[in-house]
Order: sequence, then C-alpha cells, then structure tokens
Amino acid sequence: MSAFASHKKPPRVGDGRVFRRVLIGLVLILGALLILAPLLVIGHEALKQGFKVYTATLSHPDTRHAIMMTVVTALIAVPINTAFGVAAAWAITKFDFRGKRLLLVVIEIPFSVSPIVAGVAYLFVYGLQGLFGPWLDAHDIKILFALPGIVLASMFVTAPFVARELIPLMQAQGRDLEEAATSLGASGWRTFFSVTLPNVKWALLYGVVLCNARVMGEFGAVSIVSGNIRGQTNTLPLHIELLYHDYQAAGAFASASILALLAVFTIIAKVALERRGAGRRKTQATDAASTGH
Repeated sequence: MSAFASHKKPPRVGDGRVFRRVLIGLVLILGALLILAPLLVIGHEALKQGFKVYTATLSHPDTRHAIMMTVVTALIAVPINTAFGVAAAWAITKFDFRGKRLLLVVIEIPFSVSPIVAGVAYLFVYGLQGLFGPWLDAHDIKILFALPGIVLASMFVTAPFVARELIPLMQAQGRDLEEAATSLGASGWRTFFSVTLPNVKWALLYGVVLCNARVMGEFGAVSIVSGNIRGQTNTLPLHIELLYHDYQAAGAFASASILALLAVFTIIAKVALERRGAGRRKTQATDAASTGH
C-alpha cells in the first residue's frame, strides 16, 4: 500500500493552474476575434441605417429571389443527401460486401476536392462542350446555369455530412440488435425503422443540420455552375458577393445577416443535439449497469 501511495503520476502538460488559465484565455480571445467579432460586425452593419432600410433591402426582388433559390436548393439537396447518407451508412456498417472500402473512399471524395474543382468538373460533364452537353442541348434540357446544376453542385459538396455522422456510431453499435430482430421475423424495413433508426436519430439530425447549413452557405461550386446571373441563378452567398462588388454595403450585410443567423441556429442545434445524444447514451449505460446487477 505504501509503495502505491508513494507513487505519483508524472505531471501532464496543462496541469499547472497558470498554464490552464493562459490557454483558456487565448482560446477565448481567438474565439472572440475570429467568430464572435465578425458576427457582431455583420449585425451592426446590417442595422446601421435603420430597420426600415434593413427590411427594404431584404424585400428587394433580387434578394427575395436569391433567398428563394437557396431555400429550394436546400429543400431538394438535403433530403436526397440524407437518404444517401442513411443508405450508405447502413450498407457499410450492417453488411459485408465487395467494394466496401471503395464506397468509403467515394464518400470522402467531396472533402478532398475543392468545390471550385467540382464546379469545373460539372462544366466538363454537363456543359455545352462537355460529355453530355450536345445530347442535353439537342433535347433542350438545361442543367448548368439553372437550378438543376446548382442542386447537383450542392449535393456533391454536402454528400458526406450525414454518412460521416452515422457510420462511426453505427459501427460502435454493432449488428446484434438488427440480427436479433431479423431472427424474430422482422423485415428489413421493419428492422430499420424500429431498431436502427431510433438508435441513430440524434446523429442523423445532427448530420442533416450540418448538411443544410453547408448547402445554404455553399459558394465555390455553385458560383461555377450557376453563371452568377442576378435575379435568375443567384443563391444568397452569390448575391452577397454581387452587392458587395456594387458597393451596396447595406444590402450585402443585410443579406449576410441571414446566413449569420443560420450559423447561430446551427451552433445552437449542434449543442442541443449533442446534449440529447449524450444524455441518451448516459441513460442507456445506467440501464445496462442496473440490469447487470
């Protein structure tokens, strides 16, 4: 006992009180300068000329059209990417098949490719001189410089978000519950909706929130495939850039305030979902411990 009592753990980096306070202070200062200050500046500049000017700017036809394009793109891209993420995560974690590693690599591609490069790639595929361009033009089907191209580019950029949130969690949960449900006669859909989905719902919602925020804020790929036509193919981020280049600072900051509010909502939703997920895991661990006793 004395030998164990006399043994002391080696000091770790950050154990000192002064070091911890300095480190926390630096993090808070950097967070305030890099995150909080820009949000405050956006809010101040957007409302600097009064609330009437703010509402008038947001009610401008071009701004309303940009907001509508952004919302419509999110309403199309987010559900499709959610379905893809759930299907990919379920296939990767619950089944063994040839090509599983390849599927994981494909899911990660949008994170390793610049959005600008993705937009240019779509030009070479769906553009007038691209792979399918002549056929699309002959059948009067417009992909680029229209809503379909914006949706495709947004889907590519945000494809991994839902899958990346679900795969680690579903791998940690294993296959025991699904195999038990199947052995009891449950169908695949019944197993998914009754067993798999309730266990991953918070991670799924978290992925959907992140996917939606990225779709609405995407700039690079969309700027290539949309043509950046004012009042026609502009999304909100592209509209903000046009207003700023036209020296319409009030309009640019007013439009940017919408994306800033979306960012704040995303952070709040992220924290709330993480807490709900952590609370659920804690409850499950407590129940398992009490059952074991």
